[in-house]
Amino acid sequence: MAHLRSTVWGPAEFVGLPPWWLVGEGLLAGTLGATVIVGTAVWGAWYGNSELADGEPGLVCAAALALYLCVVRAGRALVGIVALLGVCLALQTPQAAAGVVLAERGHVESVVVTSVEGAAASGRGRYLCSVSDHDGVPLKVRIWRGCGQSTSPGDALAVVYDPKGRVPPRGAQSGASPAGSLRDLGGWAAALVAGCMVAVVRSYRLSAIAPAPR
Repeated sequence: MAHLRSTVWGPAEFVGLPPWWLVGEGLLAGTLGATVIVGTAVWGAWYGNSELADGEPGLVCAAALALYLCVVRAGRALVGIVALLGVCLALQTPQAAAGVVLAERGHVESVVVTSVEGAAASGRGRYLCSVSDHDGVPLKVRIWRGCGQSTSPGDALAVVYDPKGRVPPRGAQSGASPAGSLRDLGGWAAALVAGCMVAVVRSYRLSAIAPAPR
């Protein structure tokens, strides 16, 4: 049972508080991982690099973080938890990155609703509006912010768009800010850092010194 616990959760072979350098190593690894996952998506969205903005580098970073924990022989369960948190953070980041771009340099304009899809039909629990600009050119994306049960074709909606066209437009949101767009990622990032720290700390093993043969 002791061997099973060591394999699953890590040996944690220390008495009392863990060594400070071990805690620092875990925090550093988790913080670097979370920063790279979020930073690459924001960088890609800002400069129009779709390969970075779509979150795939974040998935690679999550895999690299899990590989690092395997190298230090962390518990398998903790490696899996950190990998799962990294993937969840990477999947949430593209939308937040687009929000950062729109909050920083987006322009607001009024569009006209052409059709409304109900919450049940959309399968997402929200209403979706197809819209077009004042020249009658339809937008390629459907808007859900500001689109509700009382919205009908012909109504006007406020949409924020990127003048450089690097991220798709979305419904305007009052009080939007770059920091606010990243706020929803804070919980995932904190959980990733904490999970990585615990995994590294519990990977600690005492060096076994074998007696010299005579």
